[in-house]
Amino acid sequence: MMPSPQMPSALILAGSRPGPPDPVAASEGVWHKALVTIEGQTMLARVAAALREAGIERIAVSASDPQVMDLARELGCEVLLSASGPSASVAIGLEKLGAPLLVTTADHALLRPEWVRDFVADTPPDADVAVLLARREAIEAAMPGSRRTYLRFADGQWSGCNLFLLASERAGAAIETWKMVEADRKRPWRIAARLGLGMLASYALGRLTLAQAITGLGRRIGISAHLVAARDGLAAVDVDKPQDLTDARAIIAAREVAAFSAP
Repeated sequence: MMPSPQMPSALILAGSRPGPPDPVAASEGVWHKALVTIEGQTMLARVAAALREAGIERIAVSASDPQVMDLARELGCEVLLSASGPSASVAIGLEKLGAPLLVTTADHALLRPEWVRDFVADTPPDADVAVLLARREAIEAAMPGSRRTYLRFADGQWSGCNLFLLASERAGAAIETWKMVEADRKRPWRIAARLGLGMLASYALGRLTLAQAITGLGRRIGISAHLVAARDGLAAVDVDKPQDLTDARAIIAAREVAAFSAP
C-alpha cells in the first residue's frame, strides 16, 4: 500500500470583487457569497470542512468582508486580508503560510475531501505548481446540462476546478503569470501566444495540448508546472450563478440522503 502524501496548508479565497453585487449573494439576501447556506451550512464552512476531512490542518481564509472574517475565525481558520485580486491574495498567502500550499475558493461548495487527496497524490513529485482541470466529457457525465467555460486544446476541452497546488517556494514566480492566464482564460490563443510564435502556430493548427501549454508557461518562468486531470467532473462545478446554487443544493441534498440511507 502506497503511503499517503503529506498534506499541504490551504488558502481559501473569499475576497470581494469591486463592481455590482454578486448575483448569488444578492439572490440569497446576504452580504457575501461565502455566507450562503446549503443544507444548513455556509459555503465557507463546507469548503473548510472538506479540507479538514482531507487531512489539512492549517487553513487560512483570504477575506475583506467583516462577516466572512468572523465566520472564518469561528471555523478555526486563520484570517488574511485579501488584496486587490486573487493572484495578489495568493501571494500574501504563500508568504504567510509557505509551501506546499493548496489554494481553493469559498464558492467551491461541492468540494470533496477525496478530490483534495487525489489532487495532491496525482501531482508529479517534481512539480512546483499544479493545476487541477476537468475534461468536458467528465463534467457532462457527472452533471448533464452543466454550462461551463472551456479551454479548447488538442487534448480536449477543459474547465478549471478552482484547485491549485503551490508545491514549492519556487511557485511564487508563477503568480504574475497566473494573473495573466486568468485575464486570458476565455481566449486560449492569447495563452498560446505567450509561449512564442511556434506555440501559437501549433495552437492554430490544433496541435497544442493544454498540458504542453501549462508546462511551457512554467518553463518560460523557470518552474515545473503541470496539469492534473480531475478524477470527478463535479470538481469543476462551483457556484457562480443562482442556477449553480440550485444545482449544488440538489447534489448536496442527494449526497446527504445517500449517506443517511447507507448501511
